[in-house]
Amino acid sequence: MEFTEFRAMNTQIVLAGEGIPARVAEGFAFARALIAKREAQFTRFQDTSELSQLNRAAGEWFNASPELFDVLQQAYELHFQTQGLFDPAILAALENVGYDASMDVVRTRAASTNALFPPGMPGNFRALSFHEAQRAVWLPTGTRVDLGGIAKGWIAEEAAHVLAEFTTACAVNAGGDMFAVGLPENETAWEIELEDPRDSEQTLALLRVPPGAVATSSITKRKWKQGAQERHHLIDPRTGLPAATDWLSVTVIAPHATVAEVFAKALLIAGSREALAIAAERSDVEFIAVDEEGRLWGSELVQH
Repeated sequence: MEFTEFRAMNTQIVLAGEGIPARVAEGFAFARALIAKREAQFTRFQDTSELSQLNRAAGEWFNASPELFDVLQQAYELHFQTQGLFDPAILAALENVGYDASMDVVRTRAASTNALFPPGMPGNFRALSFHEAQRAVWLPTGTRVDLGGIAKGWIAEEAAHVLAEFTTACAVNAGGDMFAVGLPENETAWEIELEDPRDSEQTLALLRVPPGAVATSSITKRKWKQGAQERHHLIDPRTGLPAATDWLSVTVIAPHATVAEVFAKALLIAGSREALAIAAERSDVEFIAVDEEGRLWGSELVQH
């Protein structure tokens, strides 16, 4: 298995591929170029991105690219499937708690420079409308969306399919959102280490998963100080504030990266009291959660 690693989408990207080395290297180059192109399209941190253009067009019909239209349609369906705990219209809330620039920038700031704001409540994502024939999208006035997580999963899966054209088996891991095509030689599954969210150097369990998607969401990774308060990026749309959950991380196994990514976040927000009911919305979703004591919850997919 050949590997290459680089930084994009404010996270570490790892490409893995098996096959003829020259072909694998060619596939790596194509996948990396695709990721850069899609990042420029979906980022909320550049005024020129298509996502930023969509947000500025709120209240009017917006003619979207096939890629943005697809991601938004999936986001809309998953919003309902997660009982609203996945809500892309949390951009104002993210900005209000200090996540108003890329995480690389936010982490370099002094805590005092991030002023405290009242909770920023989500816009009305449920009122989103689609015009299939014209591939147009309508955002309600005052609603702005952040597609960071779901777009990251979507891009990882697209890049993996591109890489698969050059390899016999491959995987793309975008900061915890992984999509795998095929199986490594002489293997019956992909082996994934379940990281301890309390100590990234420790492994809690070994997962053996089929080709498809694995996504992990954690409240211990993307953290920063806002005034005297510690913040994380996982907004509970019911409060407009970082989620208060009894779990530290959730890992989801699903056929598609968008589903795995979205449900990992929604189940983490839900915590132990609500997660099982939300996971039941999808029969193709399995999950493992880690609580503050390092105990594992969820599906029986773990091999120690």
